Amino acid sequence: MEEYVVLVDAHDRQIGVGEKMASHREGLRHRAFSVILLNGSNILLQRRSRKKYHSAGLWANAACGHPRPDESLPAAAHRRLAEEMGIRCDLTWRAVTHYEANVGGEMIENEIVHLFFGNYTGPVNPDPDEADDWGWYRLESIRQHIRSANCYSYWLREYFRQRLI
Repeated sequence: MEEYVVLVDAHDRQIGVGEKMASHREGLRHRAFSVILLNGSNILLQRRSRKKYHSAGLWANAACGHPRPDESLPAAAHRRLAEEMGIRCDLTWRAVTHYEANVGGEMIENEIVHLFFGNYTGPVNPDPDEADDWGWYRLESIRQHIRSANCYSYWLREYFRQRLI
């Protein structure tokens, strides 16, 4: 089944719809979201499954993805968090950012990303096609480690660099 992303201008206004893989190969700017889950001074990270089409095996935030055409950002964030990590919880929109990066596999991420945050203390049940490991990590430890390690996704490093987390 083909998936589609919402193409946007520099101000996050919809300008069209594009097939997901083609949009990534061409580096077309599109709308995305990331979910950051906290538990006190800890952050939930997942290691992206080796089956992922880009950034496989890298550590990333709890969930991320793209809203479907005609799907709201909050609904999309809740959907992907449940699909990826088996988690349902309240989320709050907190920030928007933009980044563009070659993420391997001839894929270019050119995303305007909306960040949703939640506090969570319940069970985690990741889909192995999405995440092959996960854990709660001290925010300060990640903040220190992310500067020198190559095991994190580009976007997670960018969120820390911009002090969004």
